Amino acid sequence: MILAHFEVEDLDRTGQVGPQLLRALRRMIVRNQLPPGARLSEKDVADRFGVSRQPVREAFIKLAEEGLLEVRPQRGTFVLKISIDAVLDARFVREAVEADIVKLCAAHPTAGLVEELRAQIVTQSRLADDGGTAFVPLDDLFHRTLAEAAGRPNAWAVIEGMKSQLDRVRQLSATGMNLTHLIGHHQAITDAIAAGDPEQADHAMRTHLQLILAELPTIKAEYPQFFEGSSP
Repeated sequence: MILAHFEVEDLDRTGQVGPQLLRALRRMIVRNQLPPGARLSEKDVADRFGVSRQPVREAFIKLAEEGLLEVRPQRGTFVLKISIDAVLDARFVREAVEADIVKLCAAHPTAGLVEELRAQIVTQSRLADDGGTAFVPLDDLFHRTLAEAAGRPNAWAVIEGMKSQLDRVRQLSATGMNLTHLIGHHQAITDAIAAGDPEQADHAMRTHLQLILAELPTIKAEYPQFFEGSSP
């Protein structure tokens, strides 16, 4: 059983188990702890997390809807490969939405926002050596903070709902790259906001989010077994 090789998250039994289980399994797939082709069974997952099979079944269905799992009747449930098309679609949407978000932030910059972003960058720099597992959540926090500051928290919720495949690539990318480069992008975005320059903020954000286009062919070549579809 592949889950036997990992420590699984303890679920809070005082809260709803289903959403917690869904998040835990999604994180394991996104972090590539459950790689493409890995076979999961309702019984194994239920036993490992100490839950009934019903929330496992529901989690499998939702993860299948996200394109992360494939449920094959009479054969089992399998982790799907990373869809290049889904990655490119999510990146396209992120750039379109977040370029407008950061322009709103720069048009009306606040000292509180700039201070918060700079504090986050300090934390990012301190944890950069810990690799992708530590950095990706900090990166998400940075972008979510911008959406909330722009008064568009639901826009970030939309992005989160479609970026699971992109997150799998981000995890592979962050694991093998110098994260100070990405942190430098965050610094450039923050500086543009502090300067009240929407156009420069727009440029900095687009540069940041287009980086994956240059990296994707290299990542796919390094992990060919993880992907399906053609590189851009």
